Amino acid sequence: MLFIAVTGVLSQAAVLWPESAAETAAREAAAIPPEGFECPEGWYCMPPRTETGIRGMVGLFHHLHSGEEFGPIGTLISVLSGLVLIFFSISGLWLYIRMWADRSKRGAPDRWFWK
Repeated sequence: MLFIAVTGVLSQAAVLWPESAAETAAREAAAIPPEGFECPEGWYCMPPRTETGIRGMVGLFHHLHSGEEFGPIGTLISVLSGLVLIFFSISGLWLYIRMWADRSKRGAPDRWFWK
C-alpha cells in the first residue's frame, strides 16, 4: 500500500514540479514539426518528449503506480490494492457509525470524537 501511495504522489508531484525557462523553451521548440513533415491521415502525431529531471519521469511513475511495469501480475496487485482501500474506507466508516450509535444509546454525550 505504501508503494502505491508513494508512486501516486510522485506521479502527481512530477507533473506539478515547476518548469525552468530552459525546459519550457526546449518543449516549445520540440512542438514545431520539421520542415515538410505531414502527419498521415487518421494518425495522431505528437512530438517526442523532451522533459528532463523529475518531469521526464512522469511516465515511469505512472507505470510503477499502475503496476504496468511488472506485467499482468503487477496490474492485478494494483487493482486489488485499490479494492482493499475502498473496502477499508467503507468498513471504517461503518464501524465508526456503529460505535457512535452505541454511545448515543447509552446516553453518552453526543460528540464526534471521544476519549
